Amino acid sequence: MFKFSSLSELTANFPNEQTCIQYLEIVRWRGKPVSPFDATSKVYKCKDNQYKCKNTGKIFNVRYGTMFHRSSVPLLKWYMAIWIFTTHSKGISSVQLSKDIGVTQKTAWNMLHRIRECFGGENNSKLEGVVQIDETFVGGKNKNRHWDKKVKNSQGRSFKDKTPVFGMKQTDGKVVAKVVENTKAKTLSKEIRKTIKVGSTIYSDEWNYGNLSRRYHHEFVDHSRKQYVVGQVTTNAIESFWALLKRGIIGVYHFVSRKHLQKYVDEFVFRHNTRNLDRQNIFSLILSNSRYINLKDLSYAD
Repeated sequence: MFKFSSLSELTANFPNEQTCIQYLEIVRWRGKPVSPFDATSKVYKCKDNQYKCKNTGKIFNVRYGTMFHRSSVPLLKWYMAIWIFTTHSKGISSVQLSKDIGVTQKTAWNMLHRIRECFGGENNSKLEGVVQIDETFVGGKNKNRHWDKKVKNSQGRSFKDKTPVFGMKQTDGKVVAKVVENTKAKTLSKEIRKTIKVGSTIYSDEWNYGNLSRRYHHEFVDHSRKQYVVGQVTTNAIESFWALLKRGIIGVYHFVSRKHLQKYVDEFVFRHNTRNLDRQNIFSLILSNSRYINLKDLSYAD
């Protein structure tokens, strides 16, 4: 029986590659191997932890189609990376992880991105009840740039030099946050309809989100008039999430490109939404989510 609540206990539970494979098979298949090529097919066990799909004749193992696919990094180092990554509340840099588990910085960077691929499923929750919505902007600040690299008109809600992220947080519940093309009402209302159940109550600031009253009960505070709380109406909770996101990006990662920003947003959404789970459950959830990874999106670890 595998049970661990610390890094030392994790490494004690997995003294070799075979025990790591056994645990992954339990989490992924619940003891009954399933062909990634045809889920209805009978599966035959072969040597060296491999299996054969009867209907297609193809050979596979438990790593296939997961973050571990085509990686020569031992599973124990992967397990250590996942544990260390998720127990650092603000994340961890690839430089630090490479030192912690004994791999190159490039390999650590690729491993972290593969792990982040497992976080996205938690960022598709359906919200209801009372939901706060808000948008933020992630990008460099002119005051930190050399004079000849400053970007004109990049203050406030301008995203000439920044990337907009739209967030929705259910009261005492989960967060959903998406990188968006712009902050126009048409764009944001689409995300709202996709995520928030009709009939819910939405709290926002004075920004134009379209005619929300058709589907929701909508109330807002007017920040331009220094209103931040009116009765129970506030956006403080979603703004607190933005603060955590930005502290993580600025304090740990320093810079995140537009291309990879959604993955980092997914990371902090996952951290928030699983904050009440114990560490082993979070660890196992990531392993389980790994089966949903799109192999085309993977960077290959050494």
